[in-house]
Amino acid sequence: MAISVFDTFFEKFIKTTRGSDLEPFQDELAASLESHFFSKRHGRKTEWDDALATFPTLEPKHFDLGQDLIQIGENSDLTISTEDFKAKLKNFMPWRKGPYELFGTNINTEWRSDWKWQRIVPHISSLQDKQVLDIGCGNGYHLFRMLASGAKLALGIDPTLLFFYQFQLINRFLPDLPIHLLPLRGEHLPAFGSFDTVFSLGVLYHRRNPIDHLTELLGFLNSGGEVVLETLIVDGDANTVLVPEDRYAKMSNVWFLPSPDALEIWMSRAGFKHVRVVDINQTSIEEQRATEWMTFHSLADFLDPLDSNQTFEGYPAPKRALVIAQKP
Repeated sequence: MAISVFDTFFEKFIKTTRGSDLEPFQDELAASLESHFFSKRHGRKTEWDDALATFPTLEPKHFDLGQDLIQIGENSDLTISTEDFKAKLKNFMPWRKGPYELFGTNINTEWRSDWKWQRIVPHISSLQDKQVLDIGCGNGYHLFRMLASGAKLALGIDPTLLFFYQFQLINRFLPDLPIHLLPLRGEHLPAFGSFDTVFSLGVLYHRRNPIDHLTELLGFLNSGGEVVLETLIVDGDANTVLVPEDRYAKMSNVWFLPSPDALEIWMSRAGFKHVRVVDINQTSIEEQRATEWMTFHSLADFLDPLDSNQTFEGYPAPKRALVIAQKP
C-alpha cells in the first residue's frame, strides 16, 4: 500500500511557511483540514496514492514555469519509456487546467488556461515579491505562472481531490518552492488580511451568496491589496442579473450571472474601491474543448447546436468579465 501524500504535504507546508505571514494561521488551517478534509472519505484516494507511488524519481535538467506551456524536464531525463510515463499520467485524468509538458509528454488540457493568463497579465499589479492567494485554483497552473512572475509565496485553495493530486504530481519533480495547494474551500479559511493579491477565477457564480464570497476575498487582502476576479456575466444594465431556472450550460451549480455594471455594484457594496471591468471575453470552443486528456463533454456540447451564442438551455453563451479592485 502506497503512503498517502496527505502524510507529508501539510508537514512540508508548515515547515516552509514558518516565519512567514502565514505562520500565525497554521493552527487554524490544520483545524480546517481536519474538519473539512482529513475526516472525510474519498473514493479514489487509495487508487491515486498507489498510482503516484509508481512514478520513478526523476531529476529534470531544467524547468520553465514562466511560459504558456509549462515545461518540466526533457524526454531524455526519463528512466522509463515515454509510453509508460504517459500511461501513468493518464491515471490522473481528466486534466482540465494547463497546458503542461512533463518530460517531453504534452498534456493538452481541456482549458487553454494560458489564454486566460494572457488576458490577466496586462491589467494586474506586479507580483514581484508579493504574497498571492488563488481561490479555486484547480491543479495550480496559474499558481506556477504567478510564482514565475516573481511571487514570494503562491498559495492555492481548491477542494477537488483530483486537482490536489495533479498538483502534487507536478510539484514532486520541482525543487522546494514557495508554492502550496490546500484542499479546502475559500469559506474554510481564516481572514488572513495578509495577501497582496487575491485571485478568484471562475468561482463567484458557483457561490449561493456572491456577496459572502466577495467579503471573504476582501478579508484575505492586506490594506491596499488587489483582487483579480473573473466570473460569468450577461449583457444588461446595473439591474440585470440572470438566475438560471435549473442548469446553465448543463452545470447545476451556477447561481448568479450579473451584468458588468451589476458586478461593479456588488463589489463596491462588499467594500472594494477602484472597481473596474478590464476585459470581457466570450469563451470559445478553442479555449475549452475535449482532448485526449479530457475525453468527457466540453463547451461545444453545452451550447445550442444551432446557435453557438446560446447555451443548451437557451441562455446567453458563457461570457466572462475580468474585474480588478482594491481593498481600502
